[in-house]
Amino acid sequence: MSARRIRVLAGGCAALCAVQAPIVVAAQYLSVEQAQRAIFPEALRFEPLTLRLTATQRQSLAQLAGAQPPRGRLQVWRVFGGGGALGYFFSDEVVGKEDFIDYALGIDDDGTLRAPEVMAYRESHGGEIRNANWLRQFAQRRAPTTRLQAGIDIKNIAGATLSCEHVTAGIRYLAALWQVALQASAQAAS
Repeated sequence: MSARRIRVLAGGCAALCAVQAPIVVAAQYLSVEQAQRAIFPEALRFEPLTLRLTATQRQSLAQLAGAQPPRGRLQVWRVFGGGGALGYFFSDEVVGKEDFIDYALGIDDDGTLRAPEVMAYRESHGGEIRNANWLRQFAQRRAPTTRLQAGIDIKNIAGATLSCEHVTAGIRYLAALWQVALQASAQAAS
């Protein structure tokens, strides 16, 4: 192999090696327990629930929730305070642009949403969804009557559009899940 060809190959390798890989910022902000305390500070205990939906419930859930991003693990807890049942706590994962966003949501027994918490964010852009003003947009909305749509009911954040859309869709899914599978038992406890 000629010296000239070796230099060209070496130069090409250097150019390839100089290309920057995308920066991925993975941050764990809250554990599940910390998110539980942040969303339901008055709670005394959290009891995990296992939900088994019927075919009819799954169909209703799909209709109410609308289009959904890919999601990971969803966990549900029944929340109790000094005076009895308070509501439900959800830990959910939705895909942002390429990786999961872990977030938590509380829904009171009357269907009122509490402001969510972002527990972990793994994308290089869009971490602004942790902004308290953006998260507060969800608080005090009612699960059975609200139709959460990013850009309409919930304002988007420039540079975090997919994260906003997917977390909003995820919260819409949890509100629909409450309505389809948990509302009857919540109202019986109230």
